[in-house]
Amino acid sequence: MPRKAAAESLRAQFSALGVADALDLIKSEVLEDLPQLARFVLLRSLWHGVADAWAEPGSFDRLPAAQCLLAAGADREDLVRLVRAVAYEAVFATLDELDAGGDVNVSGVNAGWVVMESGEDGSPTGRALSGLHEDLLTMDPRGHDAADLWQ
Repeated sequence: MPRKAAAESLRAQFSALGVADALDLIKSEVLEDLPQLARFVLLRSLWHGVADAWAEPGSFDRLPAAQCLLAAGADREDLVRLVRAVAYEAVFATLDELDAGGDVNVSGVNAGWVVMESGEDGSPTGRALSGLHEDLLTMDPRGHDAADLWQ
């Protein structure tokens, strides 16, 4: 696909995702061949689990420990901040490990991995999604940073 058409397609897709100023992302994808759209979609999806899922009504209904804490007088908003902080740390640690690419030796077995973009048909494009942990903080669609999650 010619660069101009690729850039226009990316602009439309980022716009549909609510990204107002995607110029740098589009340039990076088109000129540097980095899978910025795939990175954005993955990180935004993970961010939902960190920040948004726990604020939904009934989110604590499935957690007996949370129900006990609420029954004992814990503040619901304090619990939301706690759960968000724990979820953020778990996602960040996972992304950091994925970004490391492996070369892990567990019981004498070496293993590695890579997170890769896939095409519309599900087959790998050959473009790795790297540095994911570095951009997790930028994914809050409300424009907040991570500190707002637990303060």
